[in-house]
Amino acid sequence: MRLVDILSEETIKVPLENKEKKAIIEELVDVLKAKNKIEDREKVLKAILDREAVMSTGIGDGVAIPHGKSDGAPQLVAALGIAPDPVDFEAIDNKPVQIIWLLIGPPGKTGPHLKALSRISRLMHKKEFRERLIQAGSPEAVLAEIHKEEEKYFEM
Repeated sequence: MRLVDILSEETIKVPLENKEKKAIIEELVDVLKAKNKIEDREKVLKAILDREAVMSTGIGDGVAIPHGKSDGAPQLVAALGIAPDPVDFEAIDNKPVQIIWLLIGPPGKTGPHLKALSRISRLMHKKEFRERLIQAGSPEAVLAEIHKEEEKYFEM
C-alpha cells in the first residue's frame, strides 16, 4: 500500500482555510465527505476528535496526523492539508504545524491503518520533503511530490 493509493488530488487542500486545530480537522473531514470518501461525517469527526482528546497527534517537525477508526469510513482514506501559516496543534515538540494529514479507516482493519501512519511518519521526518510539500502550491504538485518521494524510499 502506498500513500498515493489512499490520497488523491481531490483530497488534498492547499491552502487550508482554517487557522485552528479543531476547525482544520473539520475542514479535512469535509473534504473527504464532499468527495464521497466517507459515509458519515459526524461519526468520522467524532472518532478523530475523540482520539485527539487522548493525546495530540502533532508529531513534531511541523506535522500533525489526526487519525481514527470509524464505521463511517468503509475503507482507509487520507486527506492532506497545507496551512499557509503555522498553526498551534499542541504538538509534542510544542511547535506549530503546517502539514496536516488526516487518516480514517474502518474498525477492525488495524494493519493498513498502522502501515499508513508509519509511512507518513517516515516520509515526514525528511526536512527537505516537508519543505517541498509546503512550497508545492497545488494539490497536483503535492501529490507529485509524495509520489516521487515514495518511489525513492519504498518498494512499490
